[in-house]
Amino acid sequence: MSRTWTLRKQKQAGAQAGGAVTAADRRQLAAGAGAGAGGQNPLEILKRRFHSGELGSVPVALGLVVVWIIFESLNENFLSPRNLSNLSVDIVGPGMISIGVVFVLLLGEIDLSVGSVSGLAAAVFAVLSVNQGMPEAPALVLAVLGGTLIGAVQGFFLAKVGVPAFVVTLAGLLGWNGLMLYILGASGTINIDENGLVAKLTSYYFTNVAAAYGLAALGTAAFFLASYHGVRRRRAAGVPCRPMSEIVLRTGVLAAISLAAAWVLNQFLGLPLALLIFLVMLVGLDYVLRRTPYGRMIFALGGSVEASRRTGLNVSLVRISVFMVSGTMAAIGGLFLASRVTSASQTSGGGNLLMDAIAAAVIGGTSLFGGRGRTWSALLGVLVIQSIASGVALMGIQTAVQFMITGGVLLVAVVIDSLSRRAQRAHGRV
Repeated sequence: MSRTWTLRKQKQAGAQAGGAVTAADRRQLAAGAGAGAGGQNPLEILKRRFHSGELGSVPVALGLVVVWIIFESLNENFLSPRNLSNLSVDIVGPGMISIGVVFVLLLGEIDLSVGSVSGLAAAVFAVLSVNQGMPEAPALVLAVLGGTLIGAVQGFFLAKVGVPAFVVTLAGLLGWNGLMLYILGASGTINIDENGLVAKLTSYYFTNVAAAYGLAALGTAAFFLASYHGVRRRRAAGVPCRPMSEIVLRTGVLAAISLAAAWVLNQFLGLPLALLIFLVMLVGLDYVLRRTPYGRMIFALGGSVEASRRTGLNVSLVRISVFMVSGTMAAIGGLFLASRVTSASQTSGGGNLLMDAIAAAVIGGTSLFGGRGRTWSALLGVLVIQSIASGVALMGIQTAVQFMITGGVLLVAVVIDSLSRRAQRAHGRV
């Protein structure tokens, strides 16, 4: 308290002495910072970010390129329009689950129940829509709300009772999986309508070429406008910001990637509905994390629980809400996975789904220590994992090799995260 009071007095004294910074001074400072950054060589900027632990998603993006080059050199069908289109749909189910995992990891916690929750949601939908004859739309809503309720229950035990997240969600992994088996009954498998609402989530394509190209153009324009607005806002506040040259470069790279992806998708069946929904969810939840008070509370809580509590943040409420997000996204992901195979079975949510969802978030750049990550981490990470799975399947290699490769990539990602935190700590950023 005394140190805070002293700093406050020093600031007041500086202002009384005429040292207050005017709005013009702040704009000049921001312009100077932007000009200074703009005059640096890109290699120098990359080197500085490497030493300060601020590489962001660069390593995983380079890793993805390496994976694609290796598998394409081994099998020329890997980068074919058919395989890439199938890959764009395959990433949606695990990707949705991984988005929820990103939220939990930002708190520095873990959710081991997401696989079981996804399987339970698929089972609930199948039982309600097929066995009970309920229309698919309300059955879908109830299945998703079931995931939300599960997240609230697990968050309550963590935030209010004080049970560690690892224990709570480990119990959930077992309990919700048992409930799924009980719901499915003796048959063990329920086939859903192949022409129904859920089945079309992964089988419907926008065949008009304008859909894919329009989405690419809209996304690029929105990125540029959002970045430009952010620069103006930061300059007006006197905060250092990215130079316009960097924003233009980023926009150009995004435009090239988006248009190339649209061209590839149009060479097969067009824009998948599943991919469109996934991208909308990514953008929407990224906005929630980075542009809303709720998102800032999540980052603050992941940075320091005690400091957040002292500022008056409702720690328990934020924790419960984050696990509700995780449960909801797990249920949505489970429905997409059920849509892909048009059934719910005893294996739903099992296998390596849990590990893939967590690994995708970590490989994509979300820190295991909390406080750092974005929803786009889920996209990058799941792209790496599913690309490895697709390449291994095309080559007819045993699944064991896929596990070993994915495990090695995960280890590298965690090592980079640890080194990054060490570098940030050395520069006084942690």
